[in-house]
Amino acid sequence: MAQRILVIETGGTICMRQGPDGLVPEDGVLADALAALGSGLDVTTRRIGPLRDSAEMGPLEWNAILDLIDAWDGDGVLVTHGTDTMAFTGAALAAALPTPRVPMILCGSMLPLGAAGGDAEGNLALALEAVASGLPGHYLCFAGQRMQAGSLVKHHSHQADAFRATGGGTTMALPAARRYGACRLAILTVAPGMPLAAGALAAMLAGLDGAVLRVFGAGTIMQDKGLLSVLRDAVARGCRIVAVSQCEQGGLEAGAYAAGAAIWAAGVENGGDMTPERAFCTLWLEFSVGKAALD
Repeated sequence: MAQRILVIETGGTICMRQGPDGLVPEDGVLADALAALGSGLDVTTRRIGPLRDSAEMGPLEWNAILDLIDAWDGDGVLVTHGTDTMAFTGAALAAALPTPRVPMILCGSMLPLGAAGGDAEGNLALALEAVASGLPGHYLCFAGQRMQAGSLVKHHSHQADAFRATGGGTTMALPAARRYGACRLAILTVAPGMPLAAGALAAMLAGLDGAVLRVFGAGTIMQDKGLLSVLRDAVARGCRIVAVSQCEQGGLEAGAYAAGAAIWAAGVENGGDMTPERAFCTLWLEFSVGKAALD
């Protein structure tokens, strides 16, 4: 009996065609490509519709994908997706479903299916091979590689080899929630001169339940009393702040530099070697405990 796989179509470049204002998703593009590849798999296709650019993907769509996965009793799942938020969706699925029983494969492309010299057909064929392998886990198939989907970085906006997996896992406890609820989170970045905008940062944090803070190197930040006071006050009122490094690899090392000691003293949490996307999704799930899922 042929292996039964679920293909979840969300949109993205892989299924686009040229429109009057640029590339737009088009119905039937993926179905035609799957038929042409003739994988020998028993394919069931579902759509998180309408098809969209991945800039529109977020917690609502992550929940819809997770619902389809939970209802599927076949041999694997393949999700076609745009590249711009691929790292977020990979992190979201890995955080919410940390031990999948079957392969969970993400697939996208830098050029649409049918484009001369494009990468879509090769990526899709590799994804079908990966989902048929029976190897459980969250993976992205892209540019001839199968990489961990929970720790992705999109490092190039145009090249076919656009992604790499940093190897960063999660240093936070596995959240009890398995769906994304109504929360107010953001990713913020420390930059030189930020003390001059401490008031703006305070106003932003006042409207958030939590934030991922991208800090320098192994975990440093400017030693400005006003800025540190903003962070300390936000944590004191219940706003959880998780620090991650602006570097792709290596993560944070609490205690390595005196310039980082004040972050931890303020109550900011150490995100270790997590990507910003993985920390963001993990924190979102932790805040979602006891909340109704977005729908």
